Order: sequence, then C-alpha cells, then structure tokens
Amino acid sequence: MNFRTMATAVVFGVAAMTGTSTMATSAPAASKLMISIDPDKDGTADMNEVRAAANALFDRLDRDHDGTLDLKELRGRVSAKDFKAADPDNDGTLTKDEYLSLVTSRFKAADPDNDGTLDAKELKAVAKLLE
Repeated sequence: MNFRTMATAVVFGVAAMTGTSTMATSAPAASKLMISIDPDKDGTADMNEVRAAANALFDRLDRDHDGTLDLKELRGRVSAKDFKAADPDNDGTLTKDEYLSLVTSRFKAADPDNDGTLDAKELKAVAKLLE
C-alpha cells in the first residue's frame, strides 16, 4: 500500500472522533488492516493490538531515528491542527508517548459502545495512525 493510499485511509479518526472532515477508507483497506493488527484473529482490535501497531508504525516513520516524528515524517496522517493539539510541549515534534496518547484518544473516541475493542467499521476511524 503506498503512502497516498494510506493517507486516504481515514484520517485516523479525525472525523469520527473530533467531528472534523476526513476522507473515508474502503472496507477492503480496513479489513486488510484488521488482519494485520489482529493476532488473535477474533475480528476486533483491542487497545493493546492498536498500540502495538502504532508503536511499530512510529518506529518505521522515524527515519532519522531521533525518537520523534514531525509533520513531514507523519506524511499527512495527522492534520496540522491535530498535530498541534497532540504536541503539548510545542516543540514541533511528537514523541512516541505523545503519538501513542493520540492513538489512545482516537481509539476511545472510535469505541462508542465502550467495549474496549474496535470492529472493522470502528477501526476505520483510527486506521490512518496504524498504516
């Protein structure tokens, strides 16, 4: 999957969670993501599975290996507004903890039934941060 396709794949919940406009991801893209982050194959992604996928993506995106991601490294996965909100120290980068905090908040917002898991439909809201 190329980065343009990933960028199109659901601004990781911006719309579903914050009410801002985002692009939708296709059902096949969400299904592929679910398969890749659901090691127990129960058809849902729990917080640990989502954080593990986000952790791995952070490491792949951190091309300069400085332990942070800037907007360029995030390649459109986060809007400038959302980036600023996720950067409490305003240093222009997200540490892994800041990134995972963003993922966690998006997960919680994408889990309206509060069952602690995301099905394929709910996962669409977080997909952009995991691919």
